[in-house]
Amino acid sequence: MVGGLLVILLLAVVQFTLVLLVRNTVQDAAEQGARVAAFADSTLGDGETRTRQLLTASLGTRYASAVSASYTLDDGIRVVEVRVDSPLPVVGLIGFSRSLEVTGHAAVAAG
Repeated sequence: MVGGLLVILLLAVVQFTLVLLVRNTVQDAAEQGARVAAFADSTLGDGETRTRQLLTASLGTRYASAVSASYTLDDGIRVVEVRVDSPLPVVGLIGFSRSLEVTGHAAVAAG
């Protein structure tokens, strides 16, 4: 009885750790894509491409299917916003599509 509960607890901790890993990886890819798009000689497409490359290499193509980039204003400063809608893993890496929404921001370089 106690052994079964410990196994369930261990699996829950492992799944929670996997969810955090996926969320942090998606967040990092969005931030990196925003930084690439914010370079003076880059476009929004460059940021989207970099984000997709990072997500595909680390998590797979399923996580890189919904990436968008746009310009926004944050306190009067022009910034690039890269938005990623990806699955949230519920059991292993299997989860609901587009249930994790993450954005990355970077100030646009002048020039």
